[in-house]
Amino acid sequence: MARPARNEGISRRSWLLAGLAIPLSRAWAEPKLEVSFDGDNLHVAAPGLHFLTGSALKRLENADTVVFLSQITLFSDNFMTPVRRPVQERLVVSYALWERRFAVAMPGSPVQPVEGLTDGQAEEWCIRNLAVNALGLAPDRRFWLKFELRTAPRKDTTALISDSGLSLVRVIDIFSRKARPDEPSWTLLTGPLRLTDLPRTAREKRLF
Repeated sequence: MARPARNEGISRRSWLLAGLAIPLSRAWAEPKLEVSFDGDNLHVAAPGLHFLTGSALKRLENADTVVFLSQITLFSDNFMTPVRRPVQERLVVSYALWERRFAVAMPGSPVQPVEGLTDGQAEEWCIRNLAVNALGLAPDRRFWLKFELRTAPRKDTTALISDSGLSLVRVIDIFSRKARPDEPSWTLLTGPLRLTDLPRTAREKRLF
């Protein structure tokens, strides 16, 4: 007599758990790092990486300019021995409150600044314009790649926006220390990789 009611309760609980599992799995999903090769340089992509959020977005909405520092390191083994000095770039992001659009720039690089972007477009632009030279890597040689992105300290913003930027020692220091709560950081790893196995992309001027 009571069995139908019990089955109904289990069914409802199952549907509830299934509904909760979807957003939880998305929230805990790790961004995937993708690597392509244009014959000279390695380019990275991270479609699931969203960094214009949280404290960085609040600063932007308060008319503050936010600088992100990126670092790409190639290793000849399982993230133990760097092939060469890491490649670092500055990504400068600002926000037009009334238009609700982002402007992005890479000081010190030939890439032209772009404005009028959505948050997703700005994130994609920043990552897509990052590259590391693959000179010296044999086509069949295995290597590992580490991509780091972190919010630069607010006190260094003015120096980082200028053409001269900060000294290499200061940038290395920023990456070597643990990020503070108001300085979100991300690290994505991939490997082993081989140039012969990577998808090829055409050489192009890295513009939006």
